[in-house]
Amino acid sequence: MSHLEEAKMLREDPNVHYNCAQSVLIPFREACGLSLEAANQLGANFGSGMRHGGACGALTGALMVLGMAGKGAEEANTLIRRFREETSFLNCADLLKQAKEQGEPKKDHCDRMVYEAVALLDELMGQQ
Repeated sequence: MSHLEEAKMLREDPNVHYNCAQSVLIPFREACGLSLEAANQLGANFGSGMRHGGACGALTGALMVLGMAGKGAEEANTLIRRFREETSFLNCADLLKQAKEQGEPKKDHCDRMVYEAVALLDELMGQQ
């Protein structure tokens, strides 16, 4: 299963709510040397912009993956730049406000952020 397929499976799970950070971290757990449980716990408090509308959970999850995979500032800066190019904002509150103004449901918007982060990670880590 690809990283994107696993992220989609997590986001569609009707029994468990995986936040945006968890939905990015869990598919990359092996590259990070983490168990499923550890990846789930690590990302638990980073959804909803660190629980207060701050940095997007999908972005923070992706940055955690890069760090755990031994990638440095160059990859992190590229990820942030590319994420901003695709989304216009980095903060959850701003992203959700923009989605609402465009009539995009919250879940659809957050799913899109997760999938964008996973695709960027695959590209940056050479796993397209």
